[in-house]
Amino acid sequence: MSALPHEAYERPHRPSRPEGAPVVDRRSGIRAAALRLFAAQGYRATTMADIGAAVGIRGPSLYKHVASKHELLAEIMIGTMEQLIADNATAVADTDDVREQLRRAVEAHIRYHARHRLEAFVGNREIGSLEQPDQDRVLAGRSDYERRFRELIERGTAERVFRVHSARIASYSILDMGIGVSSWFHEGGEFTVDQLAYQYGDIALRIVGGASRR
Repeated sequence: MSALPHEAYERPHRPSRPEGAPVVDRRSGIRAAALRLFAAQGYRATTMADIGAAVGIRGPSLYKHVASKHELLAEIMIGTMEQLIADNATAVADTDDVREQLRRAVEAHIRYHARHRLEAFVGNREIGSLEQPDQDRVLAGRSDYERRFRELIERGTAERVFRVHSARIASYSILDMGIGVSSWFHEGGEFTVDQLAYQYGDIALRIVGGASRR
């Protein structure tokens, strides 16, 4: 299991909101508080009362904005997969060069995991907490996402640009790098997000035997 990002240890901030704040903003704040709590103490140990206290909403009023904590978990995890897939599609859209497509896909993968560490942590740990059909929806998204990397590697191998024995193992190895980044990266460290993404792009190309062209 990945190490818990240090942000999750911080006590959830209890923001003040003006009277009559838009429902969409309130909902977003509730989701963000739930994410911090799920990361810090786990989904099962988090109660709706905890979430309400974190955003300053008491008792039944919370249920005007969200039906259950499971609804929040599903929203977080489904949203994560949808964003990863959308970022991947955008990254590879404007080039046909398979080497460049893989590099860009990896860079998008690393950027997401560096910038959304709690989402990555909760998504990695709490898949078993999702109820059906949401669990199947997230698992289908994961399969789709992995397939996108695997098919790039298979195409690169067919074009003799890459050299791998197993495109699936190579894709799993590349995807695992993002999970690792989410466990240790923090802003203000030795590398910026862009520097990190570019270096991991190089590493991924070495994994598939298609070192980048300088």
